[in-house]
Amino acid sequence: MPESSPTMTLPTWDSLADRVLAGHELTRDEGLAVLNCPDDELLSLLAAVYRVRRHYFGHKVHLYYLKNAKSGLCPEDCGYCSQSVVSGAEIPRYAMLNEAKLMEGAEQAVAAQARTYCIVASGRGPSNREVDHIAKVVGRIKAEHGLHICCCLGLLSTEQAQRLKEAGVDRINHNLNTSRAFYDRICSTHSYQDRLDTLRVARDAGMELCSGLIVGMGETLADIVDVAFELKALDVQSIPVNFLTSIDGTPLEETHELNPRYCLKALCLFRLVHPSVEIRVSGGREVNLRSMQAMSLYAANSMFVSDYLTTKGQAAEDDFQMVRDLGFEIIVGDHDAARLLAGESVVTETNSGCSTTCEPCQASAN
Repeated sequence: MPESSPTMTLPTWDSLADRVLAGHELTRDEGLAVLNCPDDELLSLLAAVYRVRRHYFGHKVHLYYLKNAKSGLCPEDCGYCSQSVVSGAEIPRYAMLNEAKLMEGAEQAVAAQARTYCIVASGRGPSNREVDHIAKVVGRIKAEHGLHICCCLGLLSTEQAQRLKEAGVDRINHNLNTSRAFYDRICSTHSYQDRLDTLRVARDAGMELCSGLIVGMGETLADIVDVAFELKALDVQSIPVNFLTSIDGTPLEETHELNPRYCLKALCLFRLVHPSVEIRVSGGREVNLRSMQAMSLYAANSMFVSDYLTTKGQAAEDDFQMVRDLGFEIIVGDHDAARLLAGESVVTETNSGCSTTCEPCQASAN
């Protein structure tokens, strides 16, 4: 996948990691060099990046569980998404789930050892009635399970964001998905600026931000670097890195650009640009990283468990085993969910130093 761009001029990838750990901020040329890393240097790059990941996150892996609260029925024309108005994909289509179903999802999140429960709804944005419904359920989830809550609901108004904050929503996910320059190639019914505006509304309401991208939609390496730096300027708390799953019936169904090595380089880029921020290996990891999935956790420090929005993930127990095989720790986090787990010993931690959060979108992208 790499295209012509600057090559690495530093002595070694270790040297770059040393500089990042000392406070150096990656330049755009260095970012492009990471994406253009020769395959025979990939292990050296990954080892260097792991030193940065380990410095800030140790061997911990934070887990997230996703609930598709409203599926299909979306008027937007995002080309990657099976739920969009231009998609002919055969997916479930249903209105907002009732309270019992959303509570069932919270219980499944606890069983999956997830710290964060991600509530996702398709559509341009929620109605005020839908926001009130989610706010009510979030209050109950907090009281009964203590889960960290992230919502991905589309474009939000100032009043809706404030209502969600007051209900106890910890974080809003709204992915940039791609660069400003490439955005019109994947969506015409809303703008890149609309997405930035929703992130700012959520932050003004006092919620944390989760925002990332989808790699592999036909963008250039420069587009990927642009997103990395845009997210740095936004100072987001969590970055989901999704890899396109080409779904039959969507405009991008014939797009197959990725290989596992390039996916790892993309994760390395985001770790070096955002050394202390949570990086989540997200939608499409099973399809695009394949047998190299475990290696993604040398750069990323969190992942989704179980399924995504309209695509299947690998079994949660396989995810647990992958983390154990690496010698890493599964982290439930600083909430009461830890004590509700039965059967397995888990690691808990205090809130200090924990940058855990959530997202979906290729979660919602898929």
